[in-house]
Amino acid sequence: MSQCHAPSLPSPRVLTQPMAMDLLGPDTAVRIDTSAGYHSRDPHALSIAFHLLGEESVVWRLDREMVLAGSLRPTGEGEVHLAPAPDGKLLLRLGAAGHRATIRCDREELARFVRDTFVLVPQGTEERHIDWRPLLDSLRR
Repeated sequence: MSQCHAPSLPSPRVLTQPMAMDLLGPDTAVRIDTSAGYHSRDPHALSIAFHLLGEESVVWRLDREMVLAGSLRPTGEGEVHLAPAPDGKLLLRLGAAGHRATIRCDREELARFVRDTFVLVPQGTEERHIDWRPLLDSLRR
């Protein structure tokens, strides 16, 4: 009896990059240390971790294609909206209406990071990087 083997997964690849972003308030902007992250096992998404003083980091997961689109024109749905700003920055509006934070970051720096993710996992090859075994194992129980 032959045993079926799943195709082998490429080695996982990870990118991280510190970035400075600003939380925009009604009258002021507050600098927040952040880091952008990417893991090839979750190939469609990137994370942005906001490192807050004295608290755990707040992490948002964003679709990498949406980030590139948002650097060119307003885009978004639900709790994530992105739009280019006239000063060459990118605005991220994160959260539900009434509890939304507006974050400003360097548009080119974030777009460059996203482009680097496409070097690690080219568009159209994402599914080859996902490890489906844990899901399949849980369904067999």
